[in-house]
Amino acid sequence: MTAPAPRPLHRPLHPAAWWGWATALAVAASRTTNPVLLALVVSVTAYVVAARRPDTPWSRSYVIFLRIGLFAIAVRMLLFTLLGTGPGSRVLFRLPQVPLPHWMAGVRLGGPVTLDGTLAAAYDGLRLGVVLICVGAANTLTSPRRLLKSLPSAVHEAGVAVTVALSFAPQAVTAAARIRQARRLRGRTDRGLRSLQGLAVPVLEGALDRSVDLAAAMDARGFGRRGSTPTSVRRLTAGLVLFGGVAMLASTYALVDSTAPRILGVPLLLLGGASTAAGFVVGARQGGRTRYRPDPWRAPEWLVLAAGVAALVCVSLTGASALFPTTTPPELPGVPLLPLAGLLVATLPAWVAPPLRRAT
Repeated sequence: MTAPAPRPLHRPLHPAAWWGWATALAVAASRTTNPVLLALVVSVTAYVVAARRPDTPWSRSYVIFLRIGLFAIAVRMLLFTLLGTGPGSRVLFRLPQVPLPHWMAGVRLGGPVTLDGTLAAAYDGLRLGVVLICVGAANTLTSPRRLLKSLPSAVHEAGVAVTVALSFAPQAVTAAARIRQARRLRGRTDRGLRSLQGLAVPVLEGALDRSVDLAAAMDARGFGRRGSTPTSVRRLTAGLVLFGGVAMLASTYALVDSTAPRILGVPLLLLGGASTAAGFVVGARQGGRTRYRPDPWRAPEWLVLAAGVAALVCVSLTGASALFPTTTPPELPGVPLLPLAGLLVATLPAWVAPPLRRAT
């Protein structure tokens, strides 16, 4: 009798665990405008990405999403400066105001820019930027192809389209690195605004071509096929998953807006999650699909997912005064201890996730 083979110490973590961890941090970031907490979320994702990112072309996606987040903050502040009508009496400067017709009452173009409104716009833009950075962390830590392979058969058809869409950003990063290297070999500049003209079109074209090639390859291998699943099972599975997805999406309104009815918050979220899980179970049992060398789900996956959920729970249990610092009048944001402890727990994946083999 032969002994069982030892479990490999170096293995990639299950992609659903990384996406669950990043999604929990993104939801936690969406529930606050405290710049200190948002900066801590960015620090947590950066630390975990630096510790556990794979040596792959898409591992540079985090920097790209970081720049996109900074761009979102700049756009939000620019729109407020030109169009916003924020509260406050502390005027920073005045822009020439353009008179608008009477049917555009309540909208201004130019005029005074206050410190209170600028801070509020910066906080809102920072919240959106941090959510984008969390998505970039998930794209950096795992491959979209592995995510598709681990999807339940109940959502396999939609998973093909979603995976092709998610693969666009990593493919764009890979195409940009390849084109910049080619420009350097030809003696052309690859940095600054002058290089955008020669980079934008080839990068978009290359990323789209690779995504289409991925879709064609998956279709040739049978991804998205219905197989021999009965029609009644397909309809039941689709109904449960669709209802669960809509319910969880509707619950996010109450999670963000504290004035919404309580029934639209956590209860609706739990109901949607239970419906989606039931659809996955029905589809997995009756889907007629098998997986070749499936990714294991073991203790490290549970710990990584629990670390993200712990941060979300700690932020959700904190009072609104600490999560949404007032800007009228402006005041220094505080550092609540409970979300701070939760975000410290969220750094655990840097140690509990299995380390990857590094190229020597």
